[in-house]
Parts: sequence; structure tokens; C-alpha cells
Amino acid sequence: MHLEFRHLRTIKAIHECGGLARAADQLNITQSALSHQIKGLEDQAGVELFIRRSKPMTLSAAGFRLLRLAEQVLPQVEATLSEFSNLRAGKTGRMHIAIECHACFEWLFPVLEAFRKNWHDVDVDIRPGLAFDALPALQKEDVDLVVSSDPEDLPGVTFVELFDYQAVFVASAEHPLAAKPWIEAADFRGETLITYPVDRARLDVFSQLLIPERVEPAAIRQVELTAVILLLVASNRGVSVLPDWVVREVKYSSDYVTRPLTELGVTRRLYAAVRSEDMDKPFMRELIDLARVEARKLQAL
Repeated sequence: MHLEFRHLRTIKAIHECGGLARAADQLNITQSALSHQIKGLEDQAGVELFIRRSKPMTLSAAGFRLLRLAEQVLPQVEATLSEFSNLRAGKTGRMHIAIECHACFEWLFPVLEAFRKNWHDVDVDIRPGLAFDALPALQKEDVDLVVSSDPEDLPGVTFVELFDYQAVFVASAEHPLAAKPWIEAADFRGETLITYPVDRARLDVFSQLLIPERVEPAAIRQVELTAVILLLVASNRGVSVLPDWVVREVKYSSDYVTRPLTELGVTRRLYAAVRSEDMDKPFMRELIDLARVEARKLQAL
């Protein structure tokens, strides 16, 4: 027996309408075509599906079995078709984000909180890109957006500018370097540098200052949480370099000093790396816009 979705829709329509004429109108076909369809289906099944002597027209026992199938299957089919329609319209989808910037978790969470209110049908997830190669994962469609400060020329990938930030030196107010107007590479030689647990090539203080100047700190201490880094710095257990949006509050505290790196400062830019084909998705554009707005809020504080 060759059963199609249209057959299930027919069984359901006739049951709900109680006759061929109204069911044909609902299905937008002629009554003759509907009768022919039912006859063909009954010939395939080898049994009657309707009791034609009754008014309104009622289903036979076999017809009711098909009705139960229709009531199970058709809602799932309609839901799937609706999902496909939403995908085409950019109303639903997946937003799996990889972050190559450890401190970005604190900046990104308010962005995602605002995003989910408008795009509750988009599946959102965050993966720390420091644990794997985020940009190759983007190309392989394992993730959908990578937050990075290191743009590359990759086929099929677009790097969208998010915002600029400064890498800022942070020390205890009692630290000897607190008296300096800015910090140079050589100043780190005798210091314990407190960093996130990240490869040094991905840390601004190394990539932008210490590695080019061939300077090595006296010691490096890796700490997972920003709050703990700041606690250790305030206790004069070491110094750190953090993005300016992370230290927006401590710069007003008497326990800390913040200083630029070098006289001119070290400015970096964050990007959203996205597959080029996904750039026109409405939820992708909105997430990027929200990220920029949130960054302006943080830097205004």
C-alpha cells in the first residue's frame, strides 16, 4: 500500500467536515478528484475506509486507524515544515560560539542575555576556543562564530570588527611601579606576571610587548578567574595585564593602579569571525550589533 501525506490529510478532512463537499473545499480540490482519491486508496488497502450509508459520512474501523496515524504524523510534518520555513527566513538556527579571548566571557554574557529574548528559537552555546583550534572548527561548521583578536585570511570566513580595547597594566597601589606614568617591557623583568591559563602567544602582554622586546618576567602565575587575579594583585602577589573593560571598576579603587603599556598604549581590536555564507542571517547580524552596543556600555563606565 502506497500511503502519502495527502491521503492522511484527506482522511482527517473528511472526518472533521463530515462529507466530501466541505472536505473538498477545505483541501482546495474538486469533489470528483477527492472521490477518486478515496476510491484509489480503498483499492490499495482492500477495505472500505468510510461508511457511506451514514450521514454525516463516518469512518470505518480501518478508516479510524488511518485517522489516528494522521493525527500523530501530520502535526510532526507541519512542525518540521515550519522549522524549515523559519530557517529560510532566518528566524531559527544555531549559534555556537568559540572564544579565543579568555576575558570575553564577562563581556559576552550580557550580550547573550539580550540576544535570547529576541531569538529564543536559536540554539546558543559557548565553547572556550582556547581548548581547540577555533577557526578550523568554524570552517568545518563545528562552531558558528569565533571571537578573536587575530584575524586571518581564510577562505569562506569573514572577520567583522567588534570594538577596540586597550591592554592595561594592573598592580597594587603599593607596588613600586605604581609611581610610573606608563609601563615598559623591561619593567616586567623582576615581576611575577599573573595571567589566564592561556598559551602566551595568545596573551596581549606577550604578543604585543614582551615577545617583540625579548623580555621574560621573573615568574608567571596562571589563574582561571578574573576576580582571583585582581585579588592577588591587590595583595601585591604579582602584576597583571587585562583588557580595559575588565578593569573598568578597579581603576576607581584605592587598592589598585592601572597604567598604559608603553607611552602610546597598546590598542587591540576584537573581531567576530563568521562563515561568509552566514553573514546575512538576521540573528547573526543582531548578535554582532548587540556585541558592539554592550562593548560601548562597558567602555563608557
